[in-house]
Amino acid sequence: MLELESFSPNNFLNRSVKEMLPGEQPREKLMKHGAGSLSDAELLAILLRTGTQKLNVIETSRALLTHFGGLHSLIRREWGELRVIPGIARVKAITLEAAFELARRIQVAELGDEIQITSPEDAVSFFGPKLRHLNKEVFIVAFLNNKKVLSGFHQISSGGSNATIVEPAEVIRQAIINQANSILLFHNHPSGNARASQADIQLTKRISESGKLLGIPVDDHIIIAGYEFVSLRSENLFQ
Repeated sequence: MLELESFSPNNFLNRSVKEMLPGEQPREKLMKHGAGSLSDAELLAILLRTGTQKLNVIETSRALLTHFGGLHSLIRREWGELRVIPGIARVKAITLEAAFELARRIQVAELGDEIQITSPEDAVSFFGPKLRHLNKEVFIVAFLNNKKVLSGFHQISSGGSNATIVEPAEVIRQAIINQANSILLFHNHPSGNARASQADIQLTKRISESGKLLGIPVDDHIIIAGYEFVSLRSENLFQ
């Protein structure tokens, strides 16, 4: 990771964007060759618009990517974290976080208005973009009707980077309030390891047993870790 004290003009070419050849300037390059021809840094530069006296906007974008370890890690950051980079003031940081959120929503929007979930893959297509980039652990219960169509979801808790506290009674209460015929459980592992812990398995069993008493079965509990996931149902980790 690039340390802040190493951000200096000597680390980069330090030409202003206006001094670049027209074919090198991000906006002109996009108009001539399409967005796919631009690097991650060049696309970020278009969003940021301007750099600083020491670093032009492309160099500022490269500093962002270097400091956070690439685009995959960068899009997990909240706007306040982005301001650690010189030249990224509040407005620019907010603009970036908004763009990252739009990208996640576009992935979900492609699924259409009626989301039917009949497999772990269906579930991850919808909830993966919401959970895979978070830095803290979040637990969600999703509500399905009798046709396995998603009728809504509710965030039960949000914790630290390693765990979050979940009360089974609150999960079932939300299922009743939302008139669910069945429910799906989701949480993320910011560590990147999707393997279910014993605590995950025991929690799933407790919620499943409570749901059975009220006729609201737990269809699955899915753990999302980046682009990996584990379905506890598929792994036969609960009845």
